Amino acid sequence: MSTFATDLSVDDLKNEASRLFNRKRLTNFGLPALLLAYLTYVFFAFDVPGLTSRADWENGKTLVSDSYSYKTHVERDNRNAEIAIAIEGERKGTYPEGMTPDWVTLGETTVIDLEDGHVVRFGPETVEYDIPGYGTVRATPTRTAGVQAELPDGEIPEWINLSKNRLAVTTDAGRLTVTRNRSEVFRYFTGWELFWFTLDSPYYGQSFTELAGRAVSGEAGEIFSDFWTNKMWRHQDVAWAIFETILMAFLGTFGAAMVALPLAFLATRNFNPLKSVRFFTRRVFDFVRGVDALIWTVVLARAFGPGPLTGALAILITDTGTFGKIFSEALENVDQKQIEGVQSTGANAPQRYRFGVIPQVTPVLLSQLLYFLESNTRSATVIGAITGGGIGLLLTQAIITQKDWEEVAYYIMLIILMVMLMDWFSGWLRKRLIQGKT
Repeated sequence: MSTFATDLSVDDLKNEASRLFNRKRLTNFGLPALLLAYLTYVFFAFDVPGLTSRADWENGKTLVSDSYSYKTHVERDNRNAEIAIAIEGERKGTYPEGMTPDWVTLGETTVIDLEDGHVVRFGPETVEYDIPGYGTVRATPTRTAGVQAELPDGEIPEWINLSKNRLAVTTDAGRLTVTRNRSEVFRYFTGWELFWFTLDSPYYGQSFTELAGRAVSGEAGEIFSDFWTNKMWRHQDVAWAIFETILMAFLGTFGAAMVALPLAFLATRNFNPLKSVRFFTRRVFDFVRGVDALIWTVVLARAFGPGPLTGALAILITDTGTFGKIFSEALENVDQKQIEGVQSTGANAPQRYRFGVIPQVTPVLLSQLLYFLESNTRSATVIGAITGGGIGLLLTQAIITQKDWEEVAYYIMLIILMVMLMDWFSGWLRKRLIQGKT
């Protein structure tokens, strides 16, 4: 220390301190600059400006609104003048004969009141749409000349799409489409119509008080049956799909744990002195966990066909490698004194493992097992979409059709509730088994 003091002058010490200070200040400045440069590169590398320009915000707005609303179709066959009214345009949601919404008046000229002055009339030959602030749009469908439209004077607005064979008018009140063979009106309403009962159910349109009274009078079974077998929302099928998803996660997770635990003993130094066996076992763990569960799902689906069991096997294979690594690391850190204490009683090898090892690693094993059960519940949704099972299949089907986004929102809500339930259950079970709390 004295040599250092005599070799350096006071000015040298000041210069050295200033250099260190500037270097630290440069380092503190360099990290944010590097991060900013990286974010700038990502911004242009992923073409964020182009993505923003290509985004269809109107389509996104429509999808969001469809998730909490439904539309009623009023359709006329221009060839025979028959009128059909259906929720979401589905046969399962068709109004029975003699039953119509209060805003539709059937007759020689069918009048559809879209409120706020918007009125559509299906006449014998001509379709008319009264639009407040614009005028009346008339369309006459013919078999030879297509759709002959008459519009108010002036430039055609953007919300009217007109061609030789089709007229489409979209307003805030609804939408009118006229083609050569069909005239159709869509009207949107907020809510999930027919969620409880379909139109052919005797309980449709009744209030909660009326339903409660009929349930008390002995119709509880019939009320539940009509709800459970709802043809539009398929509650029975959805409940079974949720059960299949949880079953895939449960079988895959616990099956992997049962396979990985005995193999983990072969991968640890303190329980297996054979280095070659340890090396081979660890490489097997690396291989099965190195391939993602989705890849195993595709491979197993080609080998065994679609189904929930294929998804469970995919989770089992992947988690066997993960659990093998976690369990082997836990076994390598056990306290040898407890094992020696059990051995001093004359216990054989299986008994030493059972009473000297397992109690030590049980908290770690159970904690990891329950965490992966919760995580695999989410993964089983995606795997089910590939293997054709569980709630993932229903969600994929609803997304592909792109017509009933309220069903998509319904399935997503169920998935979130399922994950929340599994999180609560795993936490409760962890406290009971590991901490001994209720």
